Amino acid sequence: MSMAGKFRGVMLVFLTVFLTSLFAGDVRAQPTGARSLSAIKSRAEFDTIARTYDADTPYPLPHVLFVIDRQDQNKIYYVNTQRYAFHKDFVNGTYLSLERGREFFENNYLKPNRRFIMGTLAYQTPVRRWTFEFWEGDLIPTDQIKLTSDVINKTFFEAVAFKPNSLRQEEASAEIKGLERVLQSEITKEQEYQALNQARGIGRIHIIAKLDEHVEIGSNEILILNEVPVTLPPVAGIIVTKPSTPLSHINLLVKGWGVPNAYIKNAQELLKQYDGWWVAFETKHDGYTIKRADQNQLKEYERRLAERLDIMKPRFNLGVKRLASLREQRARAITAYGGKSANLGEVMNARLAGISVPNGFTIPFFYYDQFIKENGLEEPLYEMMNDQRFVHDPAYRRERLTIMRARLQQGKVNDRLRAEVLRRVAAEFAGKGLFVRSSSNSEDLPNFSGAGLYSTVPNVRESLQLIEAVKTVWASLWNFEAYEARERAGVDHMKIFMAVLVQEGINSESSGVMITTDPYDRDNKGAIYISA
Repeated sequence: MSMAGKFRGVMLVFLTVFLTSLFAGDVRAQPTGARSLSAIKSRAEFDTIARTYDADTPYPLPHVLFVIDRQDQNKIYYVNTQRYAFHKDFVNGTYLSLERGREFFENNYLKPNRRFIMGTLAYQTPVRRWTFEFWEGDLIPTDQIKLTSDVINKTFFEAVAFKPNSLRQEEASAEIKGLERVLQSEITKEQEYQALNQARGIGRIHIIAKLDEHVEIGSNEILILNEVPVTLPPVAGIIVTKPSTPLSHINLLVKGWGVPNAYIKNAQELLKQYDGWWVAFETKHDGYTIKRADQNQLKEYERRLAERLDIMKPRFNLGVKRLASLREQRARAITAYGGKSANLGEVMNARLAGISVPNGFTIPFFYYDQFIKENGLEEPLYEMMNDQRFVHDPAYRRERLTIMRARLQQGKVNDRLRAEVLRRVAAEFAGKGLFVRSSSNSEDLPNFSGAGLYSTVPNVRESLQLIEAVKTVWASLWNFEAYEARERAGVDHMKIFMAVLVQEGINSESSGVMITTDPYDRDNKGAIYISA
């Protein structure tokens, strides 16, 4: 089989969904007014900062996010939810904390001694009650549930009950004397269907009895699950067989994906005839339709898929062998030296007042390709990606990628390249600490940034350490997170190449990231956001 044929065997279909509505039934005014309120004294005041799901149905769900800062005397922020879709956006955007990612998640959702208590306050139309609730995966302790109830009921204009979203929260709150509760079962009593996001799309039905790390989920699949999971990668649609709060973390993410999402009682039995079939699925507030996709729909799906694949083909030039300094690079050099390096060269050449770029040089894509071929790794890479267990078992895929990175780390660097890199470092950076950085051609593609997927090795000083660092950066092309992200985006893995930027390290009082837009408030024009 040819290499091209082998590659065709490893490509997976990625998310392409036909949508007629995004955030259907999600009503919110243009964000205005305060970022938050310290108290809500009337329904009219609530409505000024609330977002409403399913506004055009008999059961609208108006709600606001809230944040309680335990380090500031339990101060509560009723978040302008027309402006901030997620708690972290508000906390970061108002500079209460600049923790992000896993650190923010673990410190404020999993640890008992957390700074922030974060939840949602909503009006439950079916039972005509105000409730507050937490993310279903939140391990909030009993005393903080009581604290939240006390703070909210002192600052809100009507009585507010607690709505637990998990068995753990239900058990923990049952211990609190005098706490009023509203259970999800009370809200959805006798209910057999609920549209959690109104949309339509095409996908392959996948019935999953138990979701764990070994279950492969395709981005082209419409999942039928027993209950809403704590986390999930983007998919083409979701059906759950148990009632779920529309305010769960996954349900909020699905609104962003713009795909159909619904609770359908006994769905696994009711829809088992469709398991494995491509279907057209549409959710509306008063019902749903599901039927096998016809030839015209599948052809249109394939046409859009082909368009997306064409967009996502990374560019590369393997004819460039020269190790180029940053000053010699401009943006057009991206096809040989990667996005990070070429753009740093552009900034350096712009000679902007007050801005300097530390000196460095870059090993172009040619040498990654040479390294793979000289060490006989091309065939093992194709073999790995053609392994059906690798394709369908995420835990096994992680294991195989770890082994593959180890093989790259053990590979031999071409003698001439090794000599030239060490000569260059001795001549230009003797005695200085260096950062060995990734610069691939899978960065800043349309709809795919590639940021943070690959490795950097800091403070490299010894010759052997430097060569090992170069191999570490090359090997990071096969990081699990990088592979998964490219797979979801439909990026051709074997057309991704890694350049290596060797750059002088500097002593800094602070370091971080600056972007020229506000990631938490799209209406804050002209903002520059710095996280350091």
